[in-house]
Amino acid sequence: MAKIVVGQGSCGLAAGAGAVYTALEEKMNPQVGAELTITGCVGICYLEPIVDVYDDEGKLYRCVKVAPEHAETIVNAVATKDYTLLSDIVIEPDDESFLTQQTRIALRHCGVINPEKIEAYLADDGYQALTKVLTTMTPEDVIEEIKVAGLAGRGGAGFPTWFKWNAARQSKGEEKYMICNADEGDPGAFMDRAVIESDPHNLIEGMLIGAYAIGAQECIVYVRAEYPLAIVRLTNAINQAREKGYLGKNILGTGFSCDMRIKAGAGAFVCGEETALIESLEGSRGMPRLKPPFPAQAGYWLKPSNINNVETYANVSWIINNGGEAYAKIGNENAHGTKVFAVTGKVKRSGLVEIPMGLTLRQVIFDIAGGIRGGHEFKAVQLGGPSGGCVPAHLLDTIIDYKNLNATGAIMGSGGMVVMDETTCMVGIAKFFLDFTTRESCGKCVHCRIGCKRLSELLDRIVAGKGKEGDIELLEELCNTIKDGALCGLGQTAPNPVLTTIRYFRNEYVDHIENKKCTAKQCPALLTYSIDPEKCIGCSLCAKKCPVGAISGELKKTFAIDPDKCIRCGQCINSCRKGAVVVE
Repeated sequence: MAKIVVGQGSCGLAAGAGAVYTALEEKMNPQVGAELTITGCVGICYLEPIVDVYDDEGKLYRCVKVAPEHAETIVNAVATKDYTLLSDIVIEPDDESFLTQQTRIALRHCGVINPEKIEAYLADDGYQALTKVLTTMTPEDVIEEIKVAGLAGRGGAGFPTWFKWNAARQSKGEEKYMICNADEGDPGAFMDRAVIESDPHNLIEGMLIGAYAIGAQECIVYVRAEYPLAIVRLTNAINQAREKGYLGKNILGTGFSCDMRIKAGAGAFVCGEETALIESLEGSRGMPRLKPPFPAQAGYWLKPSNINNVETYANVSWIINNGGEAYAKIGNENAHGTKVFAVTGKVKRSGLVEIPMGLTLRQVIFDIAGGIRGGHEFKAVQLGGPSGGCVPAHLLDTIIDYKNLNATGAIMGSGGMVVMDETTCMVGIAKFFLDFTTRESCGKCVHCRIGCKRLSELLDRIVAGKGKEGDIELLEELCNTIKDGALCGLGQTAPNPVLTTIRYFRNEYVDHIENKKCTAKQCPALLTYSIDPEKCIGCSLCAKKCPVGAISGELKKTFAIDPDKCIRCGQCINSCRKGAVVVE
């Protein structure tokens, strides 16, 4: 039977997929001979809403930027088997290459199966890995398979997963916990959200395999409360797995018992750090603990606990089904397997990208994401979220793995990749990320609480045109002091955006401080607005739009801007149809 599948991840719903589904539902009838269903996010976020149409033989026609008024066309195409009717909304080959250039393991089911039905997951080898583990493997066998695979934690640090599992396994105590860190707080990152919304059973299966390996009888998913759809779908999946016997007591009659629950976090970025997450789970304010002891020895309620993020668990069932050696062959000698990135910013094609370790930044940004939109030039890419670093254009051929990215001053992080062009002010971008980490600091240690605040104040002064000689050196000194003295990863990595922008774009700091100019023309305090008399036709539109009366002149004659009154709001630029307003 033919199928009409509407993508209903958060991005699709935000773009109007709900209205598209309703319109299709209204047009459907038994004579159409097709099933109408939903799926999660396939990752082509810039083309949402997406509707996948499968004919009777399973051939896919992917329709993009679908509106409710397209519903009748889609239904008619299926009913008449004339799929040429879809030609105006079918994805272009260039856009299709966004997916065909990827290698999908963690995202293999995303945008493919119905996340609300366990039957869809079971039909695609779902829970076979768990069955294999519980019936044919010892906990030590599982840990060895993960070791052979070389799976590193995908939450940012890249620590060997097998080592953490083995440490928790060897810790004494019958009460142990398997915890998932789904507290995804990086601006521009949405990998974990997409996996939970689109493939929740894969997360459950991976966690259960890990729980068996370390000897845990309870799994806990700590997920951001800002992810309501993810919470709803994961709750539904947990209930379905419990009904089918994959969760609870005596799973599959093997004697292994393990259940799962969800904890909705309040949205503190610092709770992405594992010990702060544990504090929050226990009902305390999310603040990092001193280590050692590590969670593997004394975690949740001081019991042995293991914490990995969503993407790490999403790889586990594939590794068990296909073997650790198969996974290890993907990637390079420094890092095995694949990595998911949320590619956003000034690219032509934004969305979720899963690639083998070992590709270059150029391949991701230009081959997969299509390069820079609007005819602009690539300037930098921020990797690793607000705690990451900016990698400049001359390092575009940097290989994507932990070793090579760290050498640039950036980090892999959880997978945020924010692309910038020449219109981006690098001092401003450092200020943006520092503002974020300053607000999100838990305040426990002085270096982070006070140091980040002082850094933020320095950057505020520089972009306001009040920078002075010695500020760059003071920034560097503060950054290194914070990195050396901060208690947890948030403080230790918070200075990275500042250090990397100084390292690669020092000239912009010099321009801001010494020349009182912003080369990217983004810092209002450092801009001067004027009107080119050769282009001005005296239409007076700019004067009418100016909120402070800084523009004067006579109709059909040249207008002028009073620099003392101008607040640099940009309304004059937006209103001028002749491009007469000049910004310097």
